Amino acid sequence: MKHRAIFIFSILYIFINFQSFAQKDFQKRLQTKLIMAKEGEVIDIEEGSFHLLASLSLDNKKNVTIRGKGMDKTILSFKGQTEGAEGIKISNAQNIVLENLTVQDTKGDAVKTQMVDGMSFKSVKTEWTGKPNAKNGGYGLYPVQCTSVLIDGCVAIGASDAGIYVGQSKKIIVKNSTAYHNVAGIEIENSIDADVFDNEAYNNTGGILIFDLPDLIQKKGGNVRVFRNKIHDNNFKNFAPKGNIVAKVPDGTGILILATNNVEIFDNQIINNKSVGTGIISYFMTENPVKDESYYPYPTSIYIHDNTFERENTRPTGKGRLGQMFRFKLRFGKNVPHILYDGIIDPKTKDENGNIKAEYRICIKNNTNESFANMDAENGFKKISRDIAPYQCELKMLKAENK
Repeated sequence: MKHRAIFIFSILYIFINFQSFAQKDFQKRLQTKLIMAKEGEVIDIEEGSFHLLASLSLDNKKNVTIRGKGMDKTILSFKGQTEGAEGIKISNAQNIVLENLTVQDTKGDAVKTQMVDGMSFKSVKTEWTGKPNAKNGGYGLYPVQCTSVLIDGCVAIGASDAGIYVGQSKKIIVKNSTAYHNVAGIEIENSIDADVFDNEAYNNTGGILIFDLPDLIQKKGGNVRVFRNKIHDNNFKNFAPKGNIVAKVPDGTGILILATNNVEIFDNQIINNKSVGTGIISYFMTENPVKDESYYPYPTSIYIHDNTFERENTRPTGKGRLGQMFRFKLRFGKNVPHILYDGIIDPKTKDENGNIKAEYRICIKNNTNESFANMDAENGFKKISRDIAPYQCELKMLKAENK
């Protein structure tokens, strides 16, 4: 029996060491392919689940495709990652395609692409397995300072900031994708010419966020269209690390527009988001100081039309700073309006009679189950108004300039 036990132990030891060697060899071979990739090359990754301990990187390449065998067939796991932050980092490149694979459990962001002109993500899943928590990486798909971004048929799960995030970029399409159990499902930040359509965002803290923030290289995003999306049941507890801007997003947020200009929201199903169906707010609502003199903190030219709103008869969240505002200042009880506007107006957008100039208006029209409130945050919430009449107007529909 003793000899048999020693034999079994020896076999197991050899097997474990062989597996470890095979995984290290896989990473070395794949990284070498990425370093040596030539223009027009397709880098195929075989089917299987592979454990990697260090980031993969592709830099200064043109017309390269990285292709797995399928979202659920090629899995790159970074659980136990010891080197680097991202799972995959792509930078200073042109016309790159990442497709048909999953990136799991990275120490930081799952896939970060920076300064890429022509970045396509097709059928890519990013996820943190286990229960969502603040130690998960911030972003799933994370293109920043990119041009001509396509995110198509992707899935994002468990990010402690945003599952699908596009920041400081231009000419963007996010379509046919799914995001759940993230703090923010889909976020467009400081970006220009974005179409977000035919996606499903559910069981996040916030479904779709359209933000403009200070202290970033690219200023004043806009021309953002959000349409034909299913944005429902985004009531997940906010698990963002303290200090992150998304840590201020209240549980139960469908769409939140923060300080962005020229935004059109239409033909969406915005259902059972308990706190805010669609919110339109200035940066002042975050209560963070504005030190960036070139930053514009007001939302203007917002057009919300032809959406379907539904909401269960329940109270909004009472957690967090904005949650406390719902409970103690707005006092809507269970009858929360579907569309909330903070009412903070840039004086420079008013005409000589004190009216907002037509091109800067907030317009709301033809929404099913339409209800509204101006929170009058500018005057300490003293005259909250549910009168939608001043906002029953039309704006010129935005063009799909990114197509």
